[in-house]
Amino acid sequence: MTRRLAVVAKKVGVSEATVSRVLNGKPGVSEATRQAVLSALDVLGYERPTQLRGERARLVGLVLPELQNPIFPAFAEVIGGALAQLGLTPVLCTQTRGGVSEADYVDLLLQQQVSGVVFAGGLYAQADAPHDHYRRLAERNIPVVLVNAAIEHLGFPAVSCDDAVAVEQAWRHLASLGHERIGLVLGPGDHMPSARKLAAARAVAGEVPEEHVARAMFSIEGGHAAASRLIERGVTGFICASDPLALGVVRAARRKGLDVPGRISVVGYDDSALMNCTEPPLTTVRQPIEAMGKAVVELLNAQISGSVVAPEELLFEPELVVRGSTAQAPRS
Repeated sequence: MTRRLAVVAKKVGVSEATVSRVLNGKPGVSEATRQAVLSALDVLGYERPTQLRGERARLVGLVLPELQNPIFPAFAEVIGGALAQLGLTPVLCTQTRGGVSEADYVDLLLQQQVSGVVFAGGLYAQADAPHDHYRRLAERNIPVVLVNAAIEHLGFPAVSCDDAVAVEQAWRHLASLGHERIGLVLGPGDHMPSARKLAAARAVAGEVPEEHVARAMFSIEGGHAAASRLIERGVTGFICASDPLALGVVRAARRKGLDVPGRISVVGYDDSALMNCTEPPLTTVRQPIEAMGKAVVELLNAQISGSVVAPEELLFEPELVVRGSTAQAPRS
């Protein structure tokens, strides 16, 4: 019991005595703190006291495309923690290939009468994907916040990392190292964040040959296949739309007997977990996950509380983190 008090207190940011008062139904605790403690119990997997089990927690859907890319668990941790502080319980919905779809999750969440939904890395970022399930949420006035660039006209507020700044930082870094043949490994053609990155590259470089742009699925295998093509075209500096794609580029270079960073330089995107532990440690552009996640929850809670939130996009500036996967361009 003592350990449970300590864990819950740390999660909520209150004293163990406050948690004890909530669990024992004692007065002297604000309703917001009380709800936060109860939500923390749910999130941490602890059973509520018998007298409190009849109360239904306020639920928020947190819909992610996968958990293999470390950036999504990182967002889930920040957003889930911030929701718990407000007495909201996150319901994690993770898609699997051939499993429950994003639209199916929306139907399930609507059945549970959720207070709101947060999407991170979903179909809203793909112009050619189906979007009817988003319209269902809008028609029912369910508060929604999107993480990172969405297609136009969905009408939801979004919190995004600035793709243009990210690419400009990465491009100028590689150019300063003498790389003249810089290539991009991006997501599918209808993927909005990738489209923004390509537009930014063309803005900073003046021109990016089509043969120096490769599209791939967001995975190490996708990065490997894309990089193999670009390496054959003489590209020596790579800017990637995710860290797993960047790790795929490193693998492709090594399979071809090319040293990273001696012959090939690679810049990732996200600075997800363990990228400083790869070999070589990955140079990447860091998303400000903590600040973005808290902004997401603030926007969602404002809507839940009845405030009008404009369907605008908040842009957060990324940070280039230089490690061991980039170096001076090889001499011809």
